[in-house]
Amino acid sequence: MADPARARRLAVRIREVVAAALERQVKDPRLGMVTVTDARVTPDLTEATVFYTVYGDESDRLDSARALESAKGLLRSQVGRQTGVKVTPTLTFIHDRLPDDARHLEELILTARERDAGLAGVRDGARPAGEPDPYRKPRVDDVDLDESDLDESDEDMMGDTLR
Repeated sequence: MADPARARRLAVRIREVVAAALERQVKDPRLGMVTVTDARVTPDLTEATVFYTVYGDESDRLDSARALESAKGLLRSQVGRQTGVKVTPTLTFIHDRLPDDARHLEELILTARERDAGLAGVRDGARPAGEPDPYRKPRVDDVDLDESDLDESDEDMMGDTLR
């Protein structure tokens, strides 16, 4: 079991080595515009998972996945040479869904904003279904009032409470 800090440092180094090797050494025509986004190493440093994104559509993503699988041996040998670890970790490539999920979330937020704007337009001329002020008002006998402050309807309502 390795130190977690060492595993994180190794993961960062693997990410850098794989990205550089994809840019300079892998000449597969199926490899599209691949970006290495993250790498994670198991605590025993024997397996590494490399996350990547591909610019393009689904067919570009599938072609790039095939190219990465075929270049796995070359990439692993480069990782072994440039990291200097005793046992070179096996590489597993996983398509990173985070950018796709973020794009989908942005679309949902935009839809919600449009619906809120439409609802605000409907709400502009609306009136409450009940009384204009639905909250309870303090009882009149709790308030210090003179009889001169009351009009006739208030006097009828209060009855003999102030007299």
